[in-house]
Amino acid sequence: MVSRTYRDDQAMKIGIISDTHLSRTNCELPEKLIADFKKCDFIIHAGDLTDICVLEALNKMSKTEAVCGNMDSHSLKPRLAEKKIFNIEGKKICVMHGYGHPDKLVGILKNEFFKENPDIIIFGHSHCPKNEYIDGVLFFNPGSATDTVYAPYRSYGIIEIGKAGAVKAEICKL
Repeated sequence: MVSRTYRDDQAMKIGIISDTHLSRTNCELPEKLIADFKKCDFIIHAGDLTDICVLEALNKMSKTEAVCGNMDSHSLKPRLAEKKIFNIEGKKICVMHGYGHPDKLVGILKNEFFKENPDIIIFGHSHCPKNEYIDGVLFFNPGSATDTVYAPYRSYGIIEIGKAGAVKAEICKL
């Protein structure tokens, strides 16, 4: 459970990032992302950090949780769960990196979290941003903030959850 004390009617702001694929020798995140994430109450990394330096950098900005991805190092994988589930402001958020062909990701994630009855599923793996409601569930992939191998642009995400449970999700292009 993640909660905080509200000042007025502000929404809880969550920074979403995935597929950074950075290393100890090159652990630089984009300045725009850093500026935005410093304003967040919480950060979620949806896997493929590849090095602990990414988690260390994000934790300096705000409390950060992460799941492991298929490209994470053998030393990093034991520190990260394959899946995480959060209840934030009354919304059930399920997080998993994902696996398999990008065209089958949504189906795979539906099966993985079917019993959880999620409001939001956050994932990565494809590097392609997605911000879409399917069968009443928000499927949110922030894309990659550091790589354009499989995507037309670099990106990250911001999800805001209001005190009354209203959700605003945005893909931020770099």
